[in-house]
Amino acid sequence: MSTLRGEWALVLGASSGFGEATALGLAREGMNIAGVHLDRKGTMPNVERIQAEIRQAECQEAFFNVNAADDAKRAEVIGALRDRMGGKPVRALLHSLAFGTLKNFVSEDPAQALTKQQLEMTLDVMANSLVYWVQDLFRKKMLGKGSKVYAMTSAGGARVWPSYGAVSAAKAALESHVRQLAVELAPYGVSVNAIRAGVTDTPSLRKIPGHEEMIKMATERNPFRRLTTPQDVAKAIAAMVGGPDWLTGNVIGVDGGEFII
Repeated sequence: MSTLRGEWALVLGASSGFGEATALGLAREGMNIAGVHLDRKGTMPNVERIQAEIRQAECQEAFFNVNAADDAKRAEVIGALRDRMGGKPVRALLHSLAFGTLKNFVSEDPAQALTKQQLEMTLDVMANSLVYWVQDLFRKKMLGKGSKVYAMTSAGGARVWPSYGAVSAAKAALESHVRQLAVELAPYGVSVNAIRAGVTDTPSLRKIPGHEEMIKMATERNPFRRLTTPQDVAKAIAAMVGGPDWLTGNVIGVDGGEFII
């Protein structure tokens, strides 16, 4: 029987991509899933399917259709979860928020260049929000010995792609936040790591201009000659959630060796 059965995982960005796959993967390990997502009516059937699959795994689910980067909504979700979990800590937190502006920093047409507001929004949602969620969970005593925090980064945090500048900056900042949080939370028995997935065909990837070329290049470069899948990442996270606490402060590549080629 899984040692994770009955534990709670909180997934930020639970309705698609890495968040969806991880939520379902952890449910198969017996974990209850709290999911935060932002969906309109047209995509709610997929959310309802995810919830149903979690229940079919005989696990509890609590989903919140709110903006995860909104301070008031974050407080509401944490308050509701604290009551639902009955004082138990969150065993796993996954930060998988992909919402940013894809524009060049510089353009001859000022209307096509990244603005201050867009840059700050991208950094706030995709990087800084990790810190705010961890702070609030910690203050509510919802992170404790054995809790694991994971944040989704990408090779783009260290490499350049047209129009990816704001997201690249956010990924680099996210990795820095992971290192800082890992050191500060170690005395409390909480580990924090970033997961660097390989190029993965997700809804977020398809929003990047030139994503077709990214897919082609990654497939050719990857030693396994295929893209990373959300399920590859979900399996790795599930293994680590039930694994050692001593693994912390890292950027862990889950990419089939893609980054080193």
